[in-house]
Amino acid sequence: MMDRIKQNIAALPSLRDLMAQTDLQARKSLGQNFLFDLNLTSRIARTAAPLTGTIIEVGPGPGGLTRALLLEGDAHIIAVEKDRRATAFLTHLIDAAEGQLEVIEEDALKAPLWTYGSAPRQIVANLPYNIATPLLLSWLKHADAFTAMSLMFQREVAMRITAPHGSSAYGRLSVITQWRAETELVFDVPAAAFTPPPKVTSSIVRIIPRAAPLAPCEQHHLEAVTAIAFGQRRKMLRASFKQYGGETMLADVGIEASARPQEIPVEAFCALARRLGPAGLLDK
Repeated sequence: MMDRIKQNIAALPSLRDLMAQTDLQARKSLGQNFLFDLNLTSRIARTAAPLTGTIIEVGPGPGGLTRALLLEGDAHIIAVEKDRRATAFLTHLIDAAEGQLEVIEEDALKAPLWTYGSAPRQIVANLPYNIATPLLLSWLKHADAFTAMSLMFQREVAMRITAPHGSSAYGRLSVITQWRAETELVFDVPAAAFTPPPKVTSSIVRIIPRAAPLAPCEQHHLEAVTAIAFGQRRKMLRASFKQYGGETMLADVGIEASARPQEIPVEAFCALARRLGPAGLLDK
């Protein structure tokens, strides 16, 4: 059956030809930038290999990456799309996939992706840049539900996700993501590859959830302490945490009071979260 599905998809008209017959143009308000290059979408799909179980794609648009996911593996694809124009456009691909593709018209910010399909479950997506970070933070709260995420971000965000402590790009997103997962910046995608081209370079990031968090703490407490620390990233931590116990509190959890937030490893932020969160100090 899979061979027949791949033959069906390979026989479809090109996306550009199909697009020329419709009014499906990328909308800036939805953060849409479409990928038509099948060599590139195939490379993204191969990054997510093995493509088995359930693959959840967010924002498929006209289906360039969706086609590649169907061609490169035998997973059941669930595509979550907010734009009704795109869900209507994808009818031809749904027919060609013969039950292997399900399209759900829903806002990804509200969709419980961690309940979709069956395990093993992973997300593969060219994310709308304007909501990419809140989507990632939401999914990390349910990291145990996924075996992997292969996601496209603007390069600046990708570098923050993967940055080691001590680097200039290291920040809140680095800490929270690396607490729950291992991360790798896989390759860059030039702006010219998109229609319309964005003003920035994009990057594919591979995120593999850990069997257990790097250190114990609650995510909302970790988000709170990193907001305090990186909200004033040029200041020493004793200044940022003055009202929370300052030098004495930092010494108690093994953190040098004169350090700046980018110098502190993930585990130390977890220690701060364990110290301040259960005491209710982060609820101020």
